[in-house]
Amino acid sequence: MGLVKNFSIGILGTGVMVLATAAQANAVTLTYDRSIGSPGFGPGELFVPQGIAVDSQGNTLIANGRGINPADGTPNFDLGNKIEIFNPSGQYIGAIGSGGTGPGQFDEPTTVDFNPVTGDLYSGDVYNNRINQFDSQGNFIRSFANGAFTPLVEGRFFFGPSGLTFDKTGNVYVGDFNGERILKFTPDGQPLGAIGGTVGTELGQFQGVAGVRISPVSGNIFVADQYNNRVQVLDPNGNPLLAFGSAGSGPGQLLQPIGIEVDDQENVYVADSINSRVQVFDKNGNFLTSYGQPALDASGKLVPPPALTGPPFGNPLDLTPGRFNWTGGTALKDDKLYVGDFFQGRVQVLNVEGTTKVPEPSSALSLALLGLGAVTVTLRKRGQQKPVLNLKNY
Repeated sequence: MGLVKNFSIGILGTGVMVLATAAQANAVTLTYDRSIGSPGFGPGELFVPQGIAVDSQGNTLIANGRGINPADGTPNFDLGNKIEIFNPSGQYIGAIGSGGTGPGQFDEPTTVDFNPVTGDLYSGDVYNNRINQFDSQGNFIRSFANGAFTPLVEGRFFFGPSGLTFDKTGNVYVGDFNGERILKFTPDGQPLGAIGGTVGTELGQFQGVAGVRISPVSGNIFVADQYNNRVQVLDPNGNPLLAFGSAGSGPGQLLQPIGIEVDDQENVYVADSINSRVQVFDKNGNFLTSYGQPALDASGKLVPPPALTGPPFGNPLDLTPGRFNWTGGTALKDDKLYVGDFFQGRVQVLNVEGTTKVPEPSSALSLALLGLGAVTVTLRKRGQQKPVLNLKNY
């Protein structure tokens, strides 16, 4: 059990409250449905699930953690390093890939998703510094972006490919976590350019590009800007539009967001990792609702995340529905939100209800709400509406 995981975030402690509110024009509710997987290192068991995808048959695919040897930190390819597959009932039915450095193998799989145009499956492969591509049946096709991702930088524990998403033509967008940018490829892995690339706190700058999702409605790009404790919204060409969120544990505040999803109403679901919850916002960054509480021990104290030198599980585990020891990777499919319970070796599935818009208020009240929305988007800067991101060859 003496395994170590390279965490994507710093170790912090915090108290969190469960919050539930609704905006005037949207009402979203999250409720617990079920859990998938259990903590451990055997078949069908999970540790540090980082990426989640759901196929057309309702099977859940989960990128399982990186096993390493405790004595010297070298890879143990016999543990994790696979995309584990569970059927719609949550039963384990097999895996894609294996540990190693060869074709179709992994040395820490991360983000995973299906291309909606081609049906192919793509997954980040951190220590092999690449993206692995499989067909819909799990047969290996190719690796690409070999060596394109920025290595580890001082003060961070994670590097390589982070979030992964697709535009309507099937082009692939992949976060380069430490490169402060999003790389763009054709469906067969040919480079098309990059968005971003500058570290900082201004609009269009990043500190840890984590989750990345493209809106199915507008084509806008939503980015979990992890160390800036915010979400940034870019237009389809990569020009910054707005940012929302600030550091903290209150409603609408974030502590190192990771996973991000966008539904067909452009509601935004954010895995608020250190706060051990999911928060939901509308497309303008207005807070809608929150779900989740931190794991607790028998005395009611917060369970801390595991130490860097120990097993990748909280001690003790708190597998109560709705309790998380940090939230991580996410997926959204058929009004179900799948959330990785980072240090408890499982994925929690939430029901998403009320995403259909209710009638808008009167025009006068609408104007008032728009004014309020402008105030709550705390990180939008005046005088920075001009493009500061460009698609360019990297």
